[in-house]
Amino acid sequence: MKIAITGGTGFIGRHLAHDLISRGHEVIIISRGFYTRNTQPIQGATFIQLDARDTEKLTEAFRGCNAVAHCAGTSVESKTQTLQQLHADGARSAVTAAENAGVKKFVLVSYLTVRPNPVSEYLNTKWQGEEIVRASKLNYTILKAGLVYGSGDHLLNNLSNLFKKMPIFAQVGLKEKNVRLLAVEDLVDVIRETLLDESRLSRQTVAVMGPEEFPFSQAARRIAKAVGKNIIVLPFPVFFHRILAFFSERFMPKPLITKSQVQMLADGISQQTPESVALPDDMQPKTQFTEEQIKKGLPK
Repeated sequence: MKIAITGGTGFIGRHLAHDLISRGHEVIIISRGFYTRNTQPIQGATFIQLDARDTEKLTEAFRGCNAVAHCAGTSVESKTQTLQQLHADGARSAVTAAENAGVKKFVLVSYLTVRPNPVSEYLNTKWQGEEIVRASKLNYTILKAGLVYGSGDHLLNNLSNLFKKMPIFAQVGLKEKNVRLLAVEDLVDVIRETLLDESRLSRQTVAVMGPEEFPFSQAARRIAKAVGKNIIVLPFPVFFHRILAFFSERFMPKPLITKSQVQMLADGISQQTPESVALPDDMQPKTQFTEEQIKKGLPK
């Protein structure tokens, strides 16, 4: 089967590409460039470098593909690309290109808590992208994933490096909200099954959550334990984290935390939104956030 992946050099896109290639599928990776943490090309895939908003070139890239996984996304803007351009304009181009190319299945990878939200440009633009897909003529599935972790992610990478230098975790909010951490392997299984079976979850918006629900500070404690550190958890108000995110985005090439991530943690990442349905029982993620699982995803 021939499958295109937009954002294919990013965290989720790379895991999906490796999985599909290992199963004998032909994979087309579409991206503006190689992801900065993964400079090596993916063996066995065809790489096409283009802007996701270039509908004409995207149509040609999708030509002959049975399915498309639209994984392009970011939590922080850059000088060359805004959240509006990537999440909304990019989704519109991808949908139009898929319709023009006669793609049989279109899967949008979104985020669990995405909804109209004037406070968060990230949530707002991701919601616009979802609405564009829902209004299309495509045989689509929108997968709204919880907080995803695994090899090459930001979560395990940033926190493990932080705890090696400083044994303190700043809790987001004086009263902490819960999260449902989702192993990237489990998410890839859901994406793959949805791509390969045209009838599976057809024209549905589906919540994809990890099997455990707990405060984010508990996740931090488990990560610290996996790297052999003890940490002190200190609660800080949300506005403190927003200030930290502002300076982090402004002065760090790879921000420690972004404004959109602060908003999501402040909201909680454990409940599906009204427009989404639960996964069927046979597709439910089962991987626990254990010390062994964490160590598998830690940077080498």
